[in-house]
Amino acid sequence: MSLFFIVLLPFLGALLPGVMNSAGRAACAGVTFTVTLLAFVGLLTNLPAVLAGEVVTARVAWMPELGLNVTLMLDGLGFFFAMLILGIGLLIIAYARRYLSRDDNMGEFFTYLLLFQGAMVGIVLSDNILLLLVFWELTSLSSFLLIGYWKHLPEGRQGARMALAVTGMGGLAMIGGMLILGQIVGSYDLSDILDNRDLIQADPLYIPALLLILLGCFTKSAQFPFHFWLPHAMAAPTPVSAYLHSATMVKAGIFLMARMWPVLSGTEAWFAIVTSAGALTMVIGAVIALFKHDLKGLLAFSTVSHLGLITMLLGTGTPFGAMAAVFHILNHATFKAALFMSAGIIDHEAHTRDIRRLGGLRRLMPVTFVIASVAALSMAGIPLLNGFLSKEMMLEEALHTNLFGYAWLVAGMAMVGSLFSAAYSFRLIGHVFLGPVRDDYPAKPHDPGAGLWLPPALLIVPVVVIGVAPFLVEPFVRLVTSAVLRGTAEMTTAHIKIWHGLVPALYMSIAAVLGGLLLLWLYRHVLRGWDALPRPEAKDIFDGVVGGSARLSERLIHGLHNGAFTRYAMVGLLAIFAAGYHAWASGSTGAPTREVQAAGPVPVAGWTMLVAAVLALVVMHRNRFLSLILIGIVGLMVSISFVYLSAPDLAMTQFTVEVVTIILLLLALNFLPNRTPVESTVLRRVRDGGVALIGGLAAFALSWHYLLRDAVATPISEFHLANSYKGGGGTNVVNVILVDFRGFDTYGEIIVLGIAALLIFALTESLLAGPVRRRLLNRAPSQRRAGDMHPMMMVILTRVIMPIVLLVGFYIFLRGHNEPGGGFIAGLVVSIGVVMQYMASGFAWTSSRVRYPYHGVIGAGVLVAGFTGIGSWFVGKPFLTSDFTYVRIPPFDKFELATAALFDLGVFLAVVGAVMLSLESFSRLARRANSEESEYPMDIDPSRERIVPDAPRTGQEG
Repeated sequence: MSLFFIVLLPFLGALLPGVMNSAGRAACAGVTFTVTLLAFVGLLTNLPAVLAGEVVTARVAWMPELGLNVTLMLDGLGFFFAMLILGIGLLIIAYARRYLSRDDNMGEFFTYLLLFQGAMVGIVLSDNILLLLVFWELTSLSSFLLIGYWKHLPEGRQGARMALAVTGMGGLAMIGGMLILGQIVGSYDLSDILDNRDLIQADPLYIPALLLILLGCFTKSAQFPFHFWLPHAMAAPTPVSAYLHSATMVKAGIFLMARMWPVLSGTEAWFAIVTSAGALTMVIGAVIALFKHDLKGLLAFSTVSHLGLITMLLGTGTPFGAMAAVFHILNHATFKAALFMSAGIIDHEAHTRDIRRLGGLRRLMPVTFVIASVAALSMAGIPLLNGFLSKEMMLEEALHTNLFGYAWLVAGMAMVGSLFSAAYSFRLIGHVFLGPVRDDYPAKPHDPGAGLWLPPALLIVPVVVIGVAPFLVEPFVRLVTSAVLRGTAEMTTAHIKIWHGLVPALYMSIAAVLGGLLLLWLYRHVLRGWDALPRPEAKDIFDGVVGGSARLSERLIHGLHNGAFTRYAMVGLLAIFAAGYHAWASGSTGAPTREVQAAGPVPVAGWTMLVAAVLALVVMHRNRFLSLILIGIVGLMVSISFVYLSAPDLAMTQFTVEVVTIILLLLALNFLPNRTPVESTVLRRVRDGGVALIGGLAAFALSWHYLLRDAVATPISEFHLANSYKGGGGTNVVNVILVDFRGFDTYGEIIVLGIAALLIFALTESLLAGPVRRRLLNRAPSQRRAGDMHPMMMVILTRVIMPIVLLVGFYIFLRGHNEPGGGFIAGLVVSIGVVMQYMASGFAWTSSRVRYPYHGVIGAGVLVAGFTGIGSWFVGKPFLTSDFTYVRIPPFDKFELATAALFDLGVFLAVVGAVMLSLESFSRLARRANSEESEYPMDIDPSRERIVPDAPRTGQEG
């Protein structure tokens, strides 16, 4: 089966549980199980190739120029983790079917589970670090949903937020480290990075990359000092804990350390950081686990400890350490998932996880006792169980590890970790299952049906089989270890055996077991000492850091973002001016190469009018209506300047935009006071004037400099001029740039334009539905309105002009590729024609004749433009690549057909829809404010005439 299909199956399958939820719990769990089973079978179809030492790959080039490729890789390491994810996932699904209550939304749970499953499979099969990062963040998001699944529990919501905050922070750091590796190697493909060990370790950015990547791995795998989030995530349902926190999510950091082992290990920095962090986490987690009274809390900290053990083994940087780490990953996934599910069974039947309220369950729950005891004994490192084998390999590696010059340090910490590991394992058995039967259980415990105990029982099978016959699994462990080493080191010659002789590791293992039993015997005394010991609480520290950060952010935000736009503009402009001045002062300015041209009387007159209008606008800006007129004059003068400078496209666009925006602003002014109140002091106005003057002088100086000097490099305009006809098939360079060379920009602009119109519509809807509606209905006109609301002359004139406007717009649209015009200008021209209908005949009459909603027109424009761009994919071209040809249809002359015309049609529709939706929104407010408007044109204001036409009138009294 294709690797793409294996990765996509869980994501596609996530659509099914919600759909099947109404069909019942069994159907919902069944489709989830089937999807996971298909992915697991698909994975197994690649097993022969993996066993033969091959690397199965799948690749789709997306944006190869940027290194963005969808590439997947399946080797021994990837297969090993994918097998754990999907195989244990099958057991978790069967277990969750019986564990969750009828009040739990089964469809929602399994949807989240499949999303998480797909993200984890994506991580272990990714061969592109950018793709891996996407899946990495998806695991954080989906695990957040799973941990907080029981939304009614405050501890569940807090645990989900804590997990997301810690792992999300680490994920951001890891993004930086991975990008550094990609820049060093010159490729973002993981296989290329793994083949450049010497290049990466010789680069000065190796240490920053290493620290950032390890930060991501340590946070995901709960390594000290980030270990605290994992126990708080235990508020999730037990199936989540068993899946995420024993077999999958917390193993993601471990997987990445193993995957990056060939290029990051073997240095002093790797050895010191990873080994010490792992050993410290192993000891801290084991010590805390012993004194936890919550059963899942004990298992959570034991998971932290064992993750530290695996991290320490990977940190040693030896092939034997890597092999021991791989072996313990397998063993830990089996016995820890079984223990979590056993804890869930106890909680499910006894209605408590408090170890102090349990005991004597051996007689009441014999099946659960056997399953949990075998798993706990394996965790303690008892012979003939798989945990003993990997623990002994760990002790052997620790004995030969010299950290910071101390030969005994790692061995001593390993010994302490093993001793406490045995102690809390024995406590789990003794305090939960042994002892007399109690009569004060919250509920009467008993073994559940096979639906709950069979999944953990199946996990116990490899615990025993591997412990008794390790030779069965050794070839596979070696295969996975060789994938970790990836040829950077010789494979170890050591074998996985039950008996290695009377070696020091055996004595250490015996001492750890005996010490664990002694510690359990003295548990009450040790517990009193632990309770009396002052120690920092990680959760309190985390809450303090989060609270302090929030308070600091609040002060900064309130100090910098006080809502005053003038302050934001001033700070931004001054920063731009300072950066520009620095560039100007530190650069070199050559002598002018051009003469100043003499200005004729027409440009001088136009410039004088423009300056006069701007100055008048500054002086009289408090009169809103007068300001709008002056803004229109400024826009008109700019349009004329474009004509004078031989830029007809810009002139037409500017002029039509001015007409439309002035009308829209006039409608907006209808709801505002005539004058703007004085809100700024004289000192502030002087300050703002100074900033404006500095900006104007800076812009003038920059323009003066460049207009008097030739460009140092060949301007891009020459490329456009040379390739407009050859590449785009048009002689109008401006239009070809918009629809071809920079089609991405135009496509984004019409989307933004449509979003802006939809926001105006949404705001209008909220205004009409809120308290503003009452004010509009009760709004009395400030002055007497004209008697003739829809003048007959204007109505008739707009009827005559409308077809002409449409014809002109059609003409401008067709000629745009070779002459001034195009879809944007044509859309504005047509919009003006429609606006005139609103102005002449009123909103009611015009809107009743609109056959297509303006929302749909915007959407149609964006879709037409988008599908035009997608069409280029079918001929192997990038998105929005245009093409053209010439055809001859007798008796007409030869003419051009260009795909850019379809893109321009999308622009046309989006512009018309956005302008008219904005106008319609304002008009609805105006109509609500003036309830006397008739739905008929050429009517007479009833306040001037008592005679009412025969036709019925809307919104007026008879």
